[in-house]
Amino acid sequence: MTRNETRLREQIVTYGRSLLDRGLTMGSSGNISVRTEDGGWLMTPTNACLGRLDPAQISRLDATGHHLGGDKPTKESFLHMAMYRERPQSSAIVHLHSTHSVAVSCLPEIDPHDCIPPLTAYYVMRVGRLPLVPYHIPGDTALGDAVASLAGRHSAVLLANHGPVVAGKTLEAALYATEELEETARLYLLLRGQNPRCLTPEQITELEARFPRD
Repeated sequence: MTRNETRLREQIVTYGRSLLDRGLTMGSSGNISVRTEDGGWLMTPTNACLGRLDPAQISRLDATGHHLGGDKPTKESFLHMAMYRERPQSSAIVHLHSTHSVAVSCLPEIDPHDCIPPLTAYYVMRVGRLPLVPYHIPGDTALGDAVASLAGRHSAVLLANHGPVVAGKTLEAALYATEELEETARLYLLLRGQNPRCLTPEQITELEARFPRD
């Protein structure tokens, strides 16, 4: 095991614990993956609590997705693989069932092409447009195809009645974007019915030019 892989395993454990401690994940929900130097992946195991991960048991997959070591990977590994295929520039993915993001994904009136309006600059900078992926039963591999159809144009997607899947250049970047999404989802729910002032198209264009996402 290389020094870099050891560091990545420790990061996954640290960030997983932080997510659980702050109520952004619960039970055995949610999963994290990172790309390794050899083109393979590290993924959190299936049915694992993100707050109680053992770095030695984190799943190791090769470049083809074949399981090499550690515990069996998350049963939603196909989601990660689908997004990585469309986003070679991304090195990490975080998928959560975070409360406010899931709540937004259940609302019938949201725009499926852009689920949350541009309420803040940091949301635009870290998430951008957030499309809704239609509902699929958990474990349905067709969900991977649905995610792949959007991932090339979006670093984050929202699974209907399920939760967000967010990619980033680094694990830290993916984590920050996921947290920003959850906080903006909370703001959106607080502001429903209040006709909030959103960023203008001109302001969004300026932000995207000055702070490009991966």
